[in-house]
Amino acid sequence: LFPVQPPPASLPVLQAAHCQMIKDLSACLLGQNLRVDCRYENKTNNPLTYEFSITKDNRKHVIHSSISVSENIYRGRANVTMHKNLVCLHLQSFTTSDEGVYMCELRATNDYTGNQMRNITVIKDKLEKCAGFSLLIQNTSWLLLLLLSLPLLQAVDFVSL
Repeated sequence: LFPVQPPPASLPVLQAAHCQMIKDLSACLLGQNLRVDCRYENKTNNPLTYEFSITKDNRKHVIHSSISVSENIYRGRANVTMHKNLVCLHLQSFTTSDEGVYMCELRATNDYTGNQMRNITVIKDKLEKCAGFSLLIQNTSWLLLLLLSLPLLQAVDFVSL
């Protein structure tokens, strides 16, 4: 009998690479509206599809989706905005009846490795108010312009003295 040799370490191991990876899921209140931020790392330029849903009473309810049909009770109240590496669900007139486990599910076109999903439990009394600063971060060119103009504003102020 011959001893069994392990395969050489140099053999490549094929791994399926996810095209997108959800990094963070957070929720906050903006007035009476709920905002759920689904941040992801994108590794492809392929179009991204999404689905936001809520699990209540052991049943999944689709709130807003580019994959499937949203439920009637959410259609007039929910919309989604997409920025670079951020998909935001906006749910108007958020009440305690909207509490539950929210899920963000992302899929890149031609990514056959499966969907990426992340859950967050949303309870109205435990939600924090959305920080106004996070809105500025999404529009960094405006913020950069403001920061670059500060020395100019100070120089104008000095000249007027």
